[in-house]
Amino acid sequence: MEAIATDRNRRPKHVERARVVLAAAQGHPVQRVATLLGVSRPMAWRWQQRFAEEGVGGLLRDKTRKPGKPPIAADTVARVVALTCADPPHEATHWTGRAMAKAAGISLRSVQRIWEAHKLQPHRVRTFKRSRDPDFAAKLTDIVGPYVDPPTHAMVLSIDEKSQIQALDRTQPGLPLKRGRCGTMTHDYKPHGTTTLFAALNVLDGSVIGRCMQQHRHEEFIRFLNNVECAIPRGKLIEAVIDNYATHKLFAQGVASLACGRLEAVAHRFERRGVFRRRRRVREALVQGGVVSFAAHRDCLLGLV
Repeated sequence: MEAIATDRNRRPKHVERARVVLAAAQGHPVQRVATLLGVSRPMAWRWQQRFAEEGVGGLLRDKTRKPGKPPIAADTVARVVALTCADPPHEATHWTGRAMAKAAGISLRSVQRIWEAHKLQPHRVRTFKRSRDPDFAAKLTDIVGPYVDPPTHAMVLSIDEKSQIQALDRTQPGLPLKRGRCGTMTHDYKPHGTTTLFAALNVLDGSVIGRCMQQHRHEEFIRFLNNVECAIPRGKLIEAVIDNYATHKLFAQGVASLACGRLEAVAHRFERRGVFRRRRRVREALVQGGVVSFAAHRDCLLGLV
């Protein structure tokens, strides 16, 4: 018993039981043993009795006991899985754990265990679109390529505009936040017209080049591209990723008319397949793991391709 109590490789519960028996062997009452070892009185009494009945071997194994609750029936599990794969009631967007527990008559944790066992995630929705273009893989590589492996001495920009942004203002000025008083503002507002935000996201460092304009025609888009041109250091090739919006199509048709001519549209890169020289490496990365992530908006894939 002393060897078990001092063995560092023993399981902690075995060491604790041996110490209970050793303390009882010194003549201490059960309450005193529980106080000295920091355990409960029933625990100290239980293992003293187990040692008296079964010896040292009784301290090193636990008695088997029936589960407190019966396992969930197979038909209940099948019902939960079937309900999860079906549409939820009452015009809900998806099943929640509590709603499923109420419908199946089981606990929330039981529903969560069933979902984990069957790899069900009703709260998640993954969007997709299948293209019928026979050249979809090559075009996808042209778009994802600059994100995964950008060309040398080039800057990759994801360009898009947010149109009809409403400029709002409160009808009266509010008071600032002060000690003991929160900030104030009126409940109503007045509009000051709309604007269009043009933005170019640098996929390497996350910086954004933006400008607001009154309209979003191809003239404004080309003016914004001129601003981007001025903001980029000389000697850098600009790879612009854009969607198939009409404004961008007009730009792609007249890209050669730009002043400096360093901006190159993705649509033109589709026609000249040799621009992105590392396509094989990118295609291998796409096929092997499917872990390519990029910050471009959805239309980059669903538009030009």
